[in-house]
Amino acid sequence: MHFTYKTQGTCSSAIDFDVENNVLTNVVFTGGCNGNLKGIGSLVEGMNVDEVIRRLQGTHCGWKETSCPDQLARALTLAQEKMAQNA
Repeated sequence: MHFTYKTQGTCSSAIDFDVENNVLTNVVFTGGCNGNLKGIGSLVEGMNVDEVIRRLQGTHCGWKETSCPDQLARALTLAQEKMAQNA
C-alpha cells in the first residue's frame, strides 16, 4: 500500500513510501538534506516497519522536537493504524 505523509517541523515537506506485508520500500523524502535522506531511505529499504519505528522514533534534529527520521517513524505508525482499520 502506498502512503504520502506531510511532515511537520522539518526541512523536508513530505515522505512517500510503500508498505507490503509489514515491510517498508520505496522511501522518498521531498525536500530536506538530499544526500542524508536518500541514505536513510536506502538504509530502511526492505526493513520491518516495527524495527524502523523502534530505531528512528524520538530522534531530534538540533533544537527541534522532531527530525526527518522521527517523522518517518510517525508516518509509519499512522500507516500501520490505517492498514489495521482496512483489514
